[in-house]
Parts: sequence; C-alpha cells; structure tokens
Amino acid sequence: MAIKNSIRKADLRKIVIQIEETLKDAGQDVTGKFKVTIAGVIKNPFAGTYHEDLEPLYDLGKDISGILAARGVAALGVKPDDVTSYGKAAIVGIDGELEHTAAILHPRFGGPVRAAVGKGDAIIPGTKKVGGPGSVAVVPLTNKNNIWVFDDMDSTEISIPDAPQPDEIVVIVALGIGGRPLARIKAD
Repeated sequence: MAIKNSIRKADLRKIVIQIEETLKDAGQDVTGKFKVTIAGVIKNPFAGTYHEDLEPLYDLGKDISGILAARGVAALGVKPDDVTSYGKAAIVGIDGELEHTAAILHPRFGGPVRAAVGKGDAIIPGTKKVGGPGSVAVVPLTNKNNIWVFDDMDSTEISIPDAPQPDEIVVIVALGIGGRPLARIKAD
C-alpha cells in the first residue's frame, strides 16, 4: 500500500496490526467475534516546541486514519459493511503534549475511517494520553451506526515496546465484528 498525502514514508516508522478472534468465553463456544487494532507510529512535527496553530496535525490525522482503517479492514478480510464497531486512540511521546493527540484524533480523523468501514453514523469513541515506549492504549469500541447498541460496547488494548519515542505519536484505530463474546445485556 502506498503511503500518501501528508504522511511520508519518513514520517511513518511502523504499523502494528493485532487481530483477536474469540473462540471461547466463560466455557462457551463463540463464533463471529473479531477485533483488529491497528497502530501507526508517526513522527510528531511539533515535539519539543509549543505551537498555537495545530491545524497541520488535522490533516496528519486524516491521512493516518485512512491508512490504518484500510489496513484493518484488509487484515480482517471482510467487506467494509461487515465491521460493526470502531474506536480510536493516541499516545503522544513525552516531548509532545496531550493537545497534539486531540488535533490528530478529532477534526478530520473520522471521515476516512467511516469511508473504510462503509458507513458510520455514530461518533468514534476515543482515548488519548502522554506516555513513553510500551505505554498501553485502551481503545473503546462502540457500534459504528448507533452508539446505544449495548452488544458492541467493548474495548481493546495495544502496546508497542519501542513506541512512542519522545518525538513520536502512536495513532490507533480499532475495528470490531460481532460485539462482545457473550453479550446479553438488555436496555431498561
């Protein structure tokens, strides 16, 4: 896959893809329950300095989200509409600031993710933090079209042993199929 737009090959150090298929839970057989967590480690162009205008990170978020979401759908080997839930997260290295993750994850991040999964009427839930190499990101998942579908309310985690370095950001997209393994919570 070619890397394009504001993500240059030099800015994207690595992509980590973690696939989870649940086969048993609480002693019960489970089928059709998958999660993929895709993390990209990118250079933080604002590391070590304060910038009032963070708009360049908006496009960086748009570009990396499209790359990660497309890789996630491909890793699952499904049609985009088969994805039922999504989430996002970012960890900025210690030479960055929390606001850098917000600039990556919020203004323009969602459109490419929604395009990759065929739709997406609901918000993409997310988390953000400052951390060092090996920091764990807990990524919330909710139904892509209706945040109130309880069966799809879930989470996943990812950690990359050598990221983020102080001048990097780990950007994460998580996609799910089928919700929690033994979902049986009913709305009141």
